[in-house]
Amino acid sequence: MTKEFKTVAESIVTISELMLPSRSNFNGKIHGGYVLSLLDQIAFACASKHSGVYCVTASVDTVDFLNPIEIGELLTMKASVNFVGSSSMLVGIRVEAENIQTGEVKHCNSSYFTMVAKDNEGKSVKVPGLILKTEDDIRRFAKSIKRYDNKKKRRAEFHETDFVSEEHLHIVEGYNVKIER
Repeated sequence: MTKEFKTVAESIVTISELMLPSRSNFNGKIHGGYVLSLLDQIAFACASKHSGVYCVTASVDTVDFLNPIEIGELLTMKASVNFVGSSSMLVGIRVEAENIQTGEVKHCNSSYFTMVAKDNEGKSVKVPGLILKTEDDIRRFAKSIKRYDNKKKRRAEFHETDFVSEEHLHIVEGYNVKIER
């Protein structure tokens, strides 16, 4: 039987992986695409752990690459459900890299994924609510509401048909762009 509410702590997933040369780009840093793949995996695990069912990625709301990840560092990702709707969950992920020789830890990435719980037929299903116990839980939930509201405003503002080139030429003025017709 699925719980009606779960604590944030019940959804937490932590994954660590040593960064190997095979994961690097041409500059010798860990490839951002590989990190995105790991982020999607932990978001899935976290959302599925909270909901108790299969989950899909609905959107990648934010991915901020803050510091490069070096070959040989221990990458640790920590994910938790920060917000729940009826069938959706906003999963916050913090990525840190540790130099295993010096012990120095740096914050490399913060990300937010919207995940949706699905049944066996692919229909969205209700997820347990969140029990907020700590100040961090409350802060993250409140910030997630703000993110959700901003996302709705952005969607409402940017419909493809809303931008007719002649009427919106003033928007591109002052940017590094040249219009040729």
